[in-house]
Amino acid sequence: MTDSPSLPTVNREWHLDSRPVGWPEPEDFSLVEAELPTPGEGQVLVRNLYVSVDPYMRGRMSAAKSYVAPYELGKPMQGGAVGEVVASNTEDIAVGDHVLHFFGWREYAAVDAKNAVKVDPDAAPLSTYLGVLGMTGLTAYAGLLRTAAFKEGDSVFVSGAAGAVGSQVGQLAKLKGASRVIGSAGSDEKVKLLVDEYGFDAAFNYKNGPVGEQLRAAAPDGVDVYFDNVGGDHLEAAIGSLNRDGRIAICGAISVYNNTEPAPGPKNLARLIQTRGRIEGFLVGDHYDLQPQFVQEVGPWVRSGELKYRETVVEGIENNLEAFLGVLRGDNTGKMIVKL
Repeated sequence: MTDSPSLPTVNREWHLDSRPVGWPEPEDFSLVEAELPTPGEGQVLVRNLYVSVDPYMRGRMSAAKSYVAPYELGKPMQGGAVGEVVASNTEDIAVGDHVLHFFGWREYAAVDAKNAVKVDPDAAPLSTYLGVLGMTGLTAYAGLLRTAAFKEGDSVFVSGAAGAVGSQVGQLAKLKGASRVIGSAGSDEKVKLLVDEYGFDAAFNYKNGPVGEQLRAAAPDGVDVYFDNVGGDHLEAAIGSLNRDGRIAICGAISVYNNTEPAPGPKNLARLIQTRGRIEGFLVGDHYDLQPQFVQEVGPWVRSGELKYRETVVEGIENNLEAFLGVLRGDNTGKMIVKL
C-alpha cells in the first residue's frame, strides 16, 4: 500500500442519532471523533476536500421505505464528496489522484476503487464535480431533456430556480432554444439573479403573492414544460398554466419534506385531461447513461462561461449540519458546498 506521510489518527464524522420528526433539530445529530480508517484490499483512503449537502438527504433520515436506503442510526451519514487520495491499496488509483465518491459527511473515507471516479482538477474546479458538472447538473439535464422531452420553442417554468438544479435547467432551456423561461425563487435578490445573470426571461418571488397569479402574469401564453423542485402550490399553478401536450417533470418537493401531515394534492388534476398533459417523476440514478453526453455537451458551456453557476460555500466539517439545514431553509444560491 502507498500512502502520504503524517496522516492524522482521528477522523471526524457526522452521525444520525435519532430520526427527525418534522424539521431536523441539532440534537438529532452528533459530530463524532473516530479512528482513521485503513483502506482494505482494492480501496483508497480519501481526504475529503469538498462535500455536498442536498435536499434528498432529508428523506434518508426517515425510516420510511424510499428509493434509497435510510441512514443508519449511530453510523456516518453519506453524500457526494470529492477529495485527494492519500493512501492507495489498488493499482487503479494513485496517491495524489482526485476522486468523486459518496462517502461525505466526514473528513476521511475508505472507498472501494470501483466506487471512486477520477476527476481532473485542471479541467474544472473540484467543487463543480458536486454541482454543475456532477449529480445536480445531470439531474437538470436528464429531467429537462429526457423526462420533460424539451424541444426547441417550448416555454419552460422552473420552481426553486435559483438552486443548483433549477438554475441549470433554466439556462439549458435557453441554450437549447426555449421561447420563454420563467423561474420562481424565495427572495427579490434571487429573482434579480435569475433575470440578470442566468438569462431567464421572467422570474417572481413566490412569497409576494399567489403563485398561480404570478405565473399567469409571467407566462400569459402558458407553459409547455414545468420542472418541479418544490411541489405544493407551484405544481397546482403549473397545471393551471399548462398548454396542450404540456409535460411536467417532478424532480423534488422541498416544500413538503418536513411536513408531519400529508400535504394536500393539486385541486386541478382534471385539467390534464383537457391539456392532454403528462406528469412524470424521475430519479437521476436512472439516467447515468447520459453522463458522457452530458459532460461532452455541458462542459464546454461551463468553461466558456455560457452556462453560469453559483456556489454557496460553508467552511469546516463542524458546519456540515448547518449547511444542510440551510439548504432546507433556502439559504443557498446555487449549489451548497462544504469546504473541509
